[in-house]
Amino acid sequence: MAKAENRLSRETVADGAIALADAEGLEALTIRRLAQGLGVTPMALYWHFKNKDELLAGVVDRLWEQVDTTRDRSRPLLEQFRALAESLVTVLRRHRALVPLFQVPGDNDPSPGFLDATETALEILTEYGFDVEPAAAVCGNTLRTAVMLVLGEPGAPTPQQSADDNAEMIRRKRLRLETLPRQRYPRVVAAADALTSCEADQHYGFGLDFFMTALAALPLPARTAAAES
Repeated sequence: MAKAENRLSRETVADGAIALADAEGLEALTIRRLAQGLGVTPMALYWHFKNKDELLAGVVDRLWEQVDTTRDRSRPLLEQFRALAESLVTVLRRHRALVPLFQVPGDNDPSPGFLDATETALEILTEYGFDVEPAAAVCGNTLRTAVMLVLGEPGAPTPQQSADDNAEMIRRKRLRLETLPRQRYPRVVAAADALTSCEADQHYGFGLDFFMTALAALPLPARTAAAES
């Protein structure tokens, strides 16, 4: 146990927490359970995170570090922005159980990963022509869109579900819609399958298409000025 404690760092503790939540769900992520998984005493973790809230903030920081902020400047600006959004969505999909943590405003200093992603997003958006205020609003809405796409994926399994359990859950949901009064809800009944499950890449592709189409349609100061002159 002493050797395991000597190998600990904020990064290894946060990575252990991520692995535990991925495997067993966010509810399983406790200091005691994490310490057991890392082969150390709970007190050893408090050298790195003084409480669970700080640990969860460290987990979110660690996930932000996985977002690829590299810009391919040969591509159009909105394509660069979409690539950044896609990277965020990919990270959230990979760690679905931890996505609710991105909905909770924290009181910690912003992490380098978050700052890098935000700086890159603002850089792209201001180069495209947005003023600072709407660019910041787009950043916030991009994060909320990514979070809701992952949380709202139809038929997505939880860490506690087996493939058979997940398939049975989807079947029951679909059956409830299919057996609604057809005269009153004809379109819901017809769309029962589409409303309860879909191909994952199609779900995320459509969601990002929808968001980026709306983003491209927003007025820019230069365009507004030209239209008024």
